[in-house]
Amino acid sequence: MKRTLTAVLALVLVLVCSLALAESYTVGIGQFAIHGSLDNCRDGFILGLAEEGIVEGENLTVLYENAQADMGNTQLIASQFAAKSVDLMVGIATPMAQACYNAADNKIPVIFNAVSDPIASGFVNADGTSVGNVTGVSDALPVAAQLATIRAMMPEAKKIGILFTTSETNSISTIETYKALAPDYGFEIEEMGIATSDNIPMALDALLPKVDCLSNLTDNTVVQALALVLDKANAAGKPVFGSEIEQVKIGCIAAEGLDYVQLGKQCGYMAAKILKGEATAQEIPYEIITEPSLYVNESVLASFGITLGEDLAARATAVE
Repeated sequence: MKRTLTAVLALVLVLVCSLALAESYTVGIGQFAIHGSLDNCRDGFILGLAEEGIVEGENLTVLYENAQADMGNTQLIASQFAAKSVDLMVGIATPMAQACYNAADNKIPVIFNAVSDPIASGFVNADGTSVGNVTGVSDALPVAAQLATIRAMMPEAKKIGILFTTSETNSISTIETYKALAPDYGFEIEEMGIATSDNIPMALDALLPKVDCLSNLTDNTVVQALALVLDKANAAGKPVFGSEIEQVKIGCIAAEGLDYVQLGKQCGYMAAKILKGEATAQEIPYEIITEPSLYVNESVLASFGITLGEDLAARATAVE
């Protein structure tokens, strides 16, 4: 009897010790701004971690902060994460990711999410290797697919307008890609830079008369003001093409867009490897989500009298 009791007590002790020694993690998630695609990145990241057994409320504590599109806030948030010695930082959108990497000082692993140009943003060397204790997933826009879709939907169009924030590295890089590829599809690109959201109304007043449509990027400042962009463009009779599904839901006519939940999940899988000690951030190659899907807003299509050809209709996903 005593031996049985002793064995039971020993088993209980082992279980208690195992629970005490079970790994738990604290992750700081900094998001640059509030809008649908970045929210989807965050949600996907949590899902990706959960699929790998790291579950919020069980063995994961998440410190989440949103910079509200304020560059100063990004520095403050990242510094707070570093001071709390989190196990890993996640920067959603380029300005937030850059702030996290700078604050981490290579002592805390960093994952970037929704960064269109990791090389220009300073996370990746020209040969594709990491510059330090950082990795992540790029949301490089499928510009060629977008241009092909605009041409198919607007066969007579000549000029595409793009509004962008001059301080966003990703936007500048993406516009260069647009300008390089546009002639292949018979387009010219008219770009208009802004410094803050206050500049958007005047910029649109200058841009819209020059173009046949707008193609919206994932530029955080512009996306936050997308309702205003759509109001002015619709009033001018110019359709706005988005860059992901959430923009189409809001009122863009169509988008060759990426799945931002999946992009977030890929980052979650990377984070799980790092947290479990299976690899360092520097050892994990960054990834690019490249396969776009066509999303269309049927009511907006109807309002502009545009119909989809058979090829586009066959692969389009209608959203409202």
